[in-house]
Amino acid sequence: MADFISNLLFVFERLNWLSVLDILLVAAIFFGLLYSLRDTQAMSLLRGMIFLFVLLALLTSLVALPAFSWLIRNALPALLLSIPVIFAPEIRRALERIGRAGTFTTAASKANNAKAEQAIQSIVSAAARLSARQHGALIILQRLESLEAYVETGVRMDARVTPELLLQIFYPNTPLHDGAAIIADGRLVAAACVMPLSSSGILNRSPERQMGLRHRAALGLSEATDAVAVVVSEETGSISIAHSGRMIRRIDPERLENILMAFYRPLNKPKRGLLDAIPRLFSRKDKAQR
Repeated sequence: MADFISNLLFVFERLNWLSVLDILLVAAIFFGLLYSLRDTQAMSLLRGMIFLFVLLALLTSLVALPAFSWLIRNALPALLLSIPVIFAPEIRRALERIGRAGTFTTAASKANNAKAEQAIQSIVSAAARLSARQHGALIILQRLESLEAYVETGVRMDARVTPELLLQIFYPNTPLHDGAAIIADGRLVAAACVMPLSSSGILNRSPERQMGLRHRAALGLSEATDAVAVVVSEETGSISIAHSGRMIRRIDPERLENILMAFYRPLNKPKRGLLDAIPRLFSRKDKAQR
């Protein structure tokens, strides 16, 4: 015990501000890595890799196994090189978020602001009526990042957004009710669009584990882009909203309108894209309401 305390004091005596900065930088890198991998299937894979590395380190250090130690020493560089390949989707998503965080929005005209507000009011009205009728719907609102690749998968419309049009699109058994409706610049660009499904484990840990494809598609698109997704459940009629890999569920039309208006309020003056107050709507405090 005395040796341990003396070694600990020796370490603290050698600390200076550069050492503290060095430790903080390393801790920030690991925190950023774990934060970017949260709620993804890669987190389980990372835990398995850490457990395997610890087990191998114990075997090679506590037991004299020359052949096994030689194999581990030669195989370790190959395993380290495979990490970027294994975590490629998560690394790409993290880099995209960093890139979007550095973008600046430009000031929009009053006409564009009025068009966006009119579209939001139509979406809220349609979502409320769809929720009352328990008609499933998936409405995507484009922000800074273009959704042209997803528009190509659906039927182009280029129409003015109205509640009646959205109700007709998502009426059961109609040709366009499957898939998502994409809204950009206050216009309904396309319907019946195919969205990427989420690979995270957020929906699997929700109280309703059997989530439909609309919720998984909404979460998947929010993980891949900066778009906002509004979902109406066909089973319960509840309204949800997804953004940045997070989903707030069971919200009323009034709160839906407030959230959507908050997302598009930065159009009035230049602000950072994701470095504004919006992510606070998706904080851990709201996650308890899902």
